[in-house]
Amino acid sequence: MLMVTGGAGFIGSCLVAALDERGEPDLVVCDRLGSGEKWRNLAKRRLADVVPPGELERWLEGSGRRLRALVHLGAVSSTVETDADLIVESNVRLTLRLWDWCARRRVPFLYASSAAVYGDGAAGFEDSTAPSDLAALRPLNPYGWSKLLTDRRIADLVARGVPRPPQWVGLRFFNVYGPNEYHKGGQQSLVPQLYRQVEATGRAALFRSYRADYVDGGQERDFVWVDDVVGVMTWLLDRPDVSGLFNVGSGRARSFADLAHAVFSAMGRAPAIDFVDMPEALRDRYQYHTCARLERLRAAGCPIQPTPLEDGVRRYIEGYLGAADPYR
Repeated sequence: MLMVTGGAGFIGSCLVAALDERGEPDLVVCDRLGSGEKWRNLAKRRLADVVPPGELERWLEGSGRRLRALVHLGAVSSTVETDADLIVESNVRLTLRLWDWCARRRVPFLYASSAAVYGDGAAGFEDSTAPSDLAALRPLNPYGWSKLLTDRRIADLVARGVPRPPQWVGLRFFNVYGPNEYHKGGQQSLVPQLYRQVEATGRAALFRSYRADYVDGGQERDFVWVDDVVGVMTWLLDRPDVSGLFNVGSGRARSFADLAHAVFSAMGRAPAIDFVDMPEALRDRYQYHTCARLERLRAAGCPIQPTPLEDGVRRYIEGYLGAADPYR
């Protein structure tokens, strides 16, 4: 039995799909489905149970003894959420309680961190657990801070040699895109947002730059195709000897203009891009560049090679956004 919290969400449901497709028995999802279309992310899957978040810890004390691994992807993931108390309870305290449970029960534990911990990137993008390196990071929002706080606490526990899960992995996801993110609204990746803009008007809108060293549309992100992220996680689940904190990205920074051109190309349209003002509230806490350092993941032996941006965008548009059934 294997549990994925946040398993009806974007990355979680794609992981559940991959595990189901390879024949993983007794998959359990913990998530809140609500009254919208989020349930469609799981509609094609064989599941042993869907556990509401409020019942998670009681479920673990009863049925959790049969788990072979717990993958904790559930979180308040909005970078514009301002309720810091909610974020701390969901992203920090729950994660640490699950860490303790997995340590006691000897269950491998994989959890979601985020590239948001790197803030504006001034301190670099190295997935180090050295106290001085962690202390140097300056996230730009409460979400990123919550992920860094968790990483620092876990790194401290490991360094002190206190009991820990037999395998522990923190996953710093960069800008992931792919199917099953439709329920995220304005927090979806830019690919479906641009796709809908181009489909409706023939044009795409990108933010203007407010830094002289970046042209409009030249702001950069490490865009990573969701199947590559899932490949890293399934590889880790098959390698219980590998533990640590790892960046999960493509290892290459590409501009938003590159992304827009990839969308136009996949749709068979000529590029037509407008540049619009960035909301003032974002201007002083906006990342202009992210790029994952992947040396630690490679040194651990991970063989997953990143999908080029143009190929990933084409797969997304042709296989999902432009298909009758956009769900994985």
